[in-house]
Amino acid sequence: MIFESPIKDPNQLEFVVFCIENIAVFLGMDAEKIYEALAEKSNILNSYIVPCYEILHTQSKEYIVNDIIEVMKEKGVLE
Repeated sequence: MIFESPIKDPNQLEFVVFCIENIAVFLGMDAEKIYEALAEKSNILNSYIVPCYEILHTQSKEYIVNDIIEVMKEKGVLE
């Protein structure tokens, strides 16, 4: 089980921005819409991305983007 976790340091913040920007580019969407989907519509940001930072940040960009998109689909914030 993954628990909610706020961003604790600059590295996590940088990673969150990296995720948002790369998902937006991959999907051809505005980064602000991706942020809204991750933080406001679903809380994937604080319940998945930040708590899994230690594992996720060691993966490839392609893996990270695809993994988070899959979570977004599971949570119903992306078709």
